[in-house]
Amino acid sequence: MHHAYKQAATRTESPRETEYRLFGQVTRALMHAATVDQTDIRTRIDAIDWNRRLWSTLASACQDPDNAMALPVRAQIVSLSLFVNRHSSEIMRGEDNDFETLIDINRSIMQGLAA
Repeated sequence: MHHAYKQAATRTESPRETEYRLFGQVTRALMHAATVDQTDIRTRIDAIDWNRRLWSTLASACQDPDNAMALPVRAQIVSLSLFVNRHSSEIMRGEDNDFETLIDINRSIMQGLAA
């Protein structure tokens, strides 16, 4: 029954609601990863990788000439994606441990999607 309800809810979501939900899931994974011991590499890398893949997908969508979003907004999303990728690599290499920056970026996007 729960599975059927979840499918029905997913089918009735707008693309914006789906993006908001996905950002929420990824951001929660980042928040959890930020709290685990640094030796729990799998949890940390899984969350960072999921976030990076989300941003990469968004950047790819923004580069599509048929994308209806305004060009300046698309350019900002691509720029954020590049930053997220660089910052994620720094965390993965152990050069930085700042998950909060990634979490804050995602939260800002979620606020925009909720508006």
